[in-house]
Amino acid sequence: MAATWHFAVRNILMPIDVERFERNTAGRDWAVGDVHGHFSHLRAALDAVDFDPARDRLFSVGDLTDRGPECGEAPRWLAQPWFHAVQGNHEDYAVRYVRTGLVDTENWRLNGGGWFLALSPEEQRTHAETYATMPLVIEVETEGGLVGLVHADCPVRDWDKLARYLRDRYKRARGVCQWSRERLARGDTSGVRGIRAVVVGHTPLAAPTILGNVYHIDTAGWMPGGYFTLLDLATLRTTPRDAVKDVVPE
Repeated sequence: MAATWHFAVRNILMPIDVERFERNTAGRDWAVGDVHGHFSHLRAALDAVDFDPARDRLFSVGDLTDRGPECGEAPRWLAQPWFHAVQGNHEDYAVRYVRTGLVDTENWRLNGGGWFLALSPEEQRTHAETYATMPLVIEVETEGGLVGLVHADCPVRDWDKLARYLRDRYKRARGVCQWSRERLARGDTSGVRGIRAVVVGHTPLAAPTILGNVYHIDTAGWMPGGYFTLLDLATLRTTPRDAVKDVVPE
């Protein structure tokens, strides 16, 4: 039975590098790959697993915006007490564009940013201010141990060293967290020490891919033929493709 989707309004937290969440003892915690403006498809995938906004939480690896028809919905989702997302490179595009203008707009437009560039300056500021509050890293306590989420990859081999790396080499750390595809390119299975699992997106794949303890879950739910992988953070099991694909329109 589909959940009743009530969208509340809440104050967004000030921007932080790492946001930590205690264990959810009332319901389930799920993670999802890149959304890219396809929130109706995401809602259908959540309904397929009986997601309950009153008890469950959804954690996103970022890139909520660009490419899809519902990019304007991102701030409304970010305002929900059951939805939390790290900042992806597409949110970073918007923040940097409004703050400094130092963005390759043609490249961004080719990658789905045209809708944002067409907004009024006031609308652009509203979106950018919301995206700027998204943390770079999320940590979630689970029964089996701590799970971390970043958009693209973890910049250190030992999670316990992440906070110091963010402090000492912030620009480099952000670049890896939001842009890196090196782990996938190398097929690096060494993983990240000091944490149960790291969950990432950024690179669209035909199926979820696990390298060491790094879970790549962007299965292109925003593309024709793709689907939204939902990862249960308690069990680290993903929903079967057929369970969500059948309810997500092509």
